[in-house]
Amino acid sequence: MTESSREPAHGPVPDPLRRALLIGAGAAAAGAHAAPRAPQPIFVLNSQDADVSVIDPVSFAVTRRIAVGKEPHHLYLTPDEKGLIVANAAGNSLTFIDPATGAVQRQVPNIVDPYHLRFSPDMQWFVTAANRLDHVDLYRWQPQAPKPFALVKRIEAPKTPSHLYIDTRSTVCYVSMQDSDELLAIDLTTQAPRWKVKTGRMPADVFLTADDRHLLVGLTGDKVVEVYDVSNPARPAQLMRRITTGAGAHAFRARGDKRHVFVSNRVANTISLIDTQTWGVVSELPAPGGPDCMEMLADGRTLLVTSRWARKLTFIDIERRQVVRQVAVGRSPHGVWTLDHAPRA
Repeated sequence: MTESSREPAHGPVPDPLRRALLIGAGAAAAGAHAAPRAPQPIFVLNSQDADVSVIDPVSFAVTRRIAVGKEPHHLYLTPDEKGLIVANAAGNSLTFIDPATGAVQRQVPNIVDPYHLRFSPDMQWFVTAANRLDHVDLYRWQPQAPKPFALVKRIEAPKTPSHLYIDTRSTVCYVSMQDSDELLAIDLTTQAPRWKVKTGRMPADVFLTADDRHLLVGLTGDKVVEVYDVSNPARPAQLMRRITTGAGAHAFRARGDKRHVFVSNRVANTISLIDTQTWGVVSELPAPGGPDCMEMLADGRTLLVTSRWARKLTFIDIERRQVVRQVAVGRSPHGVWTLDHAPRA
């Protein structure tokens, strides 16, 4: 038995979790008007190992490790949903992986320092944040061309652009800059900066509410999520409130109900659930090992969290508020993704 397939120290995984994963996969397929399909693999990016762990969601075994480029941190699905893009920051490349099989489709070189990445909702823009080189790159997406990404504009973004979010109208890209404690807005129509405002200490992930009115910023250098009013495009973001969550507030993942959003508190080893109508924390979940990126399964109750310092992927039952399983992966696991996920709004 491999280390990744052993039962966790706190006991065997409960049958309800296995059933939920199977039911969730079938529900996701049925919701897409397709025949029920087998549960899809879970992908975890091991930043310090330059590879990706592929986990079987039924046996919970790591079935393979896919070599990519140096320092894979984040990943994103292609617009046609046929490829999963792994961004290799120090490798200056993108690796395309089949999201259903884990087969490597192709490698795209000469994408400079793609730490974070995102497509605009209209699928016209592909944006990357060069975390170590202090710029944001705007590319045109050309899926049928030999070179699928055409660089249109490089925008200076000192210091240390971290995470990106694009509004539903595909008009503005928000960028956190963790070492200058700033938030930058880039106008995608003009490909130029729109405004810049100061934030609290070490802003990391950013999350825009479904109505495009409020932007959440996780402060990794604090224990706070800042909420900005970005409803008026003619003025800079206005700080609306500060929500205390836990030390090292870092990454976001929507619950899928257009109201609640999770934030991982990397230092506190917890996850807070924020209600975006009341702006209060309504639930706290345990998340050992330095929680980072998250994925919500289609069953609506299982949250996957990369435990950055423990080399594990953690499964959390949201309703029971407890860890139900941990799977050993590689060094410094960061991004996590599966095709069988809940909505991201």
